[in-house]
Amino acid sequence: MRRESLYLLGLTFFGLTSQYRLNLFNQIHEIVFHGKGGYSWEIVYDMPIWLRNFTFNKIYEFYEKENEKAKGETSKQTLIGEDGRVKTPEFAQKAKGVKYK
Repeated sequence: MRRESLYLLGLTFFGLTSQYRLNLFNQIHEIVFHGKGGYSWEIVYDMPIWLRNFTFNKIYEFYEKENEKAKGETSKQTLIGEDGRVKTPEFAQKAKGVKYK
């Protein structure tokens, strides 16, 4: 006879749901990967939850600022002029007077 669970969670007692486990392991991966060697998996796994969330948010904010800064720099540099024609890059302009043998 098969017994059905009365609980809404798929796991019993103190088990983690699969979605929570996935989020936890994704967060640990992001901290270890983007921490550039500053954290090992064991250190992050054993961190208190509040400290792990704080570390994750700080790394997230840092990379968001880096992305915004990179987007701002690339939008300033363009090879298309106002008239729609392609401008010669700086390195090619400097090389105009150089003759190759």
